[in-house]
This record gives sequence, C-alpha cells and structure tokens, in this order.
Amino acid sequence: MSNQNFKRHTVTAALPYANGPIHIGHLAGVYVPADIYARYLRSTGEDVAFICASDEHGMAITMRSRKEGTTPQAIVDKYHGMIKDSMSQLGISFDIYSRTSNEKHHETAQMFFKKLYEEGKFEERVSEQYYDEQENQFLADRYIIGTCPKCGHHAAYGDQCENCGSSLNPTDLINPKSTLSGNPPVKKETRHWYLPLQNYESWLKEWLVEGHKADWKPNVWGQCKSWIDGGLQPRAMTRDLDWGIKVPVEGADGKVLYVWFDAPIGYVSATREWAEAQGKDWEPYWKSDDTKLVHFIGKDNIVFHCIIFPAILKSMGDYVLPDNVPANEFLNLEGDKISTSRNWAVWLHEYLEDMPDKQDVLRYALCSNAPESKDNDFTWKDFQARNNNELVAILGNFVNRAVVLTHKYFEGKVPAKGELFDIDKEVLETLSKVPAKVGDAIKRYRFREALAEMMELARVGNKYLADTEPWKLIKTDQERVGTILNVSLQLIANLGIVAEPFIPFTAEKLNGLLGLSQMKWDKAGQDDLISAGAQLEKPTLLFQKLEDSTIEAQVEKLENTKKQNEMENKEIELTPLKDDIVFDDFMKLDLRVGTILEAKKVEKSNKLLQFLIDTGVDQRTILSGIAKQYDPAEMIGKQVTIIANLAPRKMMGVESQGMILMAEDAEGNLRLIQPNEAVNAGSVIS
Repeated sequence: MSNQNFKRHTVTAALPYANGPIHIGHLAGVYVPADIYARYLRSTGEDVAFICASDEHGMAITMRSRKEGTTPQAIVDKYHGMIKDSMSQLGISFDIYSRTSNEKHHETAQMFFKKLYEEGKFEERVSEQYYDEQENQFLADRYIIGTCPKCGHHAAYGDQCENCGSSLNPTDLINPKSTLSGNPPVKKETRHWYLPLQNYESWLKEWLVEGHKADWKPNVWGQCKSWIDGGLQPRAMTRDLDWGIKVPVEGADGKVLYVWFDAPIGYVSATREWAEAQGKDWEPYWKSDDTKLVHFIGKDNIVFHCIIFPAILKSMGDYVLPDNVPANEFLNLEGDKISTSRNWAVWLHEYLEDMPDKQDVLRYALCSNAPESKDNDFTWKDFQARNNNELVAILGNFVNRAVVLTHKYFEGKVPAKGELFDIDKEVLETLSKVPAKVGDAIKRYRFREALAEMMELARVGNKYLADTEPWKLIKTDQERVGTILNVSLQLIANLGIVAEPFIPFTAEKLNGLLGLSQMKWDKAGQDDLISAGAQLEKPTLLFQKLEDSTIEAQVEKLENTKKQNEMENKEIELTPLKDDIVFDDFMKLDLRVGTILEAKKVEKSNKLLQFLIDTGVDQRTILSGIAKQYDPAEMIGKQVTIIANLAPRKMMGVESQGMILMAEDAEGNLRLIQPNEAVNAGSVIS
C-alpha cells in the first residue's frame, strides 16, 4: 500500500462487454469491491472519480450479432442500457458510466494512437494472419478456436485459453478452425502496427516486479512476473475488421484499433466526458503525480491492465501509472464454473426482478464470499444462510430490538446517557476502534475483512442487549435502561456510517430510523452522534427471512438450465439411411442451381428467410428456415441447390415455390450445398 498522500483518486472498474447482461461473477470480481472502495473514499472526504463504461468493440459483440442476425450497434445499444440500469439499481455508484461507441471515446483512442504513431513508438510490419476463404475475411483472435498448446483444452480461443488462463496468439493453436465457417483458416499477408513490448521489459521489471512486490496481491504480481520472465513479444494494436475505431493512419482502410488498445483508453475518455459535464479539468485525474490510479478487474484481465496498458501510458509520457490493480479470482456457481454460453449464471437483472428490495443482501453475500485470493463458490444455500443467520439474526435483530424498546419505554425519544458501567465502557471502546479497522482493511483491498469488522459492531450490539437485559431492568431502573438504549442507538448511528460502503440501502434506512442525514467517516467512532430527546421513526424490519421455497425456486431454475445444457450436449445420433429408392424416383426430382437475387427476413418469424431466386427459367420465391445461421444481406449473389418441382406451400402467409437444400451436421449446424465454381443459373444436377 502506497504511503503517499494523494490529492485525488481515479478508480476504474473493468469495462463490461456489451454483448450480454451482468452476472454475479462480474459483481463479486470487480464491481462490488470497486464500489465499496469508491464509497469509502468519498466518505473520508477524498476527491474521487469512479469510472466505468460499456466495452462495445469486443469480438464477442460481433459474434453475438451474427448469431442473432442483427447488427453490432443493435447489440451494444440493448446491453449497454441493460447493464447501466441494473448496476444503478444495485447501487454501484459510478461517477460516470459511459460507452466506447461514443464520439469522445473514438476521438480519445485515435489521439493516443496518432501520438504513438507520430513518435515512432509502433513497429509497422506485414505478417501472415489467419483468413477464412469461405467468408472472405481476416479472422480476429476470438474467431479462431483450436487446441491449447499449454493444457490441451480443445476449445481455446486465439487470444486466450479460458481453461488454463494462458494468453495466446492464434498461431499457437493446434488444429485451428474458423468459428465463422468451421473450416481450417489459411494464412494471408496483412499489414499491422505493433507495440514492441520487448522494449519495455527492463522498465516493467523495475516498476512492477521490483516496485510492487510488496503491495500488489500475490496472484496479480505472480502472473505479471511470469509473463515478463517469459520474454515479452510485440503485440499488434490493429485488426482487420469493420466494427471498431478506425485506425487514423493513411492506408489503413478496413482496419480498426485492437480492442485491448481501445478499451482501457475508455477510462480516460469517460473521465474527460465526466469532467466536462462537471465543469472540471480532466487532466489532473490522469496526469498528476498526486493522483492515485487504481484498476479493479478480474484475473483474466491482469496482463492487459498491468503490462500492455501501462506500457501505452508510459509511451504517452505524461500519464500516471496504476498504484494498484487488486484483481480478484473467479466466482463459481453451485460448484461449476460460471458460463454465459451455457447460461450457467445468476444474472443481475433477473435477480433484481426475483428478489425485489434485496440489493444489499446480494452485495453482502458477494462481499462476504468474495474470491479475493482464490476461486470461491456461490451457492443459494449459503446466500440464504448469510441473509437469515447474519443480516436478519444479527444486524436486523439488534437494530429492531433497540428501536422497538426505545418506542416502548421512552415514546420513541432517545433517552439520556447516565452513569457508564464497565460493560458500557467496553462497548464504547470497541466502537471507537471499529472505523479505523474497517477503513484500514478497505485501503488494503481486503473487503471481506472490512465487512466482518463492520458486522462485528452489530454483533457487539446484539450481545450488549442480551447481556444487559433492559426488558428486565425497566421495572426497577429506568435511568439504567435509558443509558443502555442510548449506547445501543449510538452504535446504530455509527453503523449508518461504516455500513454505507457495503450495504448503502440499509445505511439509508438506519439513518432514516434515527432521523439522521448521512455523515462522513470522520464522525464514526463517536458516542454522541444522536442527541438525547431526538425522535425516532417507527421501527421497520431491515431484512426479511428467506424461506426455503424461495431458495428452492432459484436452485430449480439452475437445475433446469443444467438439464437443458445436458440435452443440447448429448451427441445427436446420425440419421439412419432411408429405404432404397429406384432410379425413376430420383429422376422425378428437378434439382437445379439457382442464384439468389433478393433476401429478407419473414415478418413475425424467427426462423424463416424469404428469397427471390433465379432458376434459369424463371424467378421465384422460396422460403427457408435458416435465419439463425445466415444473414440475409450475406446471401445475395450466392448460388444454392434447389428442388425446383416441389409443390408450392404457404408459410406465414407467403407461398414458397421450391426448397433450398442444406447439409445438417450432428450438432444441428446448417451449411449451404453449393457448386465449387460458379455455374449458370438453372444448371441441372444429375
């Protein structure tokens, strides 16, 4: 932990891909700890810029748009809104949540690239890269899968193996295949601009390996050291794609910035956008030595935030470098790795619908079980236990008893504090130390420890009431009961401060009960936050017990997902051969090659595409249920095999005059049957 006194803090949270919603793995790994940290800093009076945005140029986005038969822009618009709304509902207190598709970001990323280009910081080189001949395009890393050379996993991506976490280049893969066509790719020459990471090795050893050995988490430092010790290689900062930020260099048509060049710059562009809206100068938050920069990320992003992005910032000359990158490990779900493709996840937007007004329960459960030093497992039973045994039975019970007794014995007015006994002094002594313990743990990025210290205050309060038994004393010593309840209410007032970073909705309720406004951290630890005679609000339960039936419904939801996955993953038996036919039966079929002239989706149908096909003898409409596999715009001009003499049939109100023949493999993937060279429309297949 740096001992420097910083004037301001730039806190970034990893930009989520806008290709799907947020799940609990993202929250536990990045967003909940980042929010706790930012809220704590604000409470201590620090100048904080808490920055995040949707990453809208990742390969996963273009892959999703192809799969759903839509455009990348439509995908990012949908999920940017969903992510932003659900994060806000959970109380993640970003100062700005921007997006990388906006003009400010494009301008900022291009400004970075231009400066490095003009100063000769890139190496321009022509290399052979994988190309899909059927799809006529170069393949970005995520469009290539193959066997990982490190662990043998059969479905590693061209940039990373998700099984062992190794960072890869596409050429490292064994038996690579294009995810677009399923075909092995060929190598083809292309020109790109590379960041020569090998030139930064000695500096990275000094700054990172030696400079941060003591204060960075061992899992982060160790992964970085391993990478640097293995020797750094040049990394291309551009890609052959049509979706992304255009490379601002002459002769770079059809090329965009590499997503891992542009995405971290999103922190800078979002800061610029935020500062402009606030009437502030953005530069001190990125260019002043008295700014503390902290990146909150998951372990799969360590290399990009600790090696590549710092190298870019170093090249820019006047930018601060991260003071810390407290990356978390992964959160598993019910003993299995969270997987978006298998729908094995607890999605935030669904949780918020299923569990209304229980944002803090999720925040509490994810923080108390956060994968800070090793992978951890989320189970619904543990979630229920955290709620019922801790939030309800300890925190909720203490607050409710103290407030109810104050209403019962003192008409809801805070009683005066009389003579203090040893038990009172011990409780107040504990209270005085809690804020420093919580704050110290937060500053060391030990959020589980900090949460436990905060909850200790509620445990102390619960035990204090149980030991003093004011409900018995009231008959003989009302003044003593007044002291006990005053001390208890001071504990609750303090909880309103120290609980706020972790469970902000509950902190707001606590302050509301006591008629207090949110106080800063420097007030915490004091035993006079609420004055004698102050009127309390009527007591309401902070937390509700979670019944088994509620939890069982969530477990059943996951079980149904597992069954669905098992069914989909079952090996489909090949269709057995049909009965023999005679030659005359075959000759009845009029099989021809047709050329597609027009293509569009059929309204109100998810499966059907409508084609106008030149059969050589006429132009006719044919419908085909291939909308999930093929984009209509890509089909125009293609030659297909058709049955020309199939009796017309109406579907969705449109008459189809024939059938396009397709090949279907064991996984249900469809492929066109086409001549390997162009032929005249109407050519007969015999």
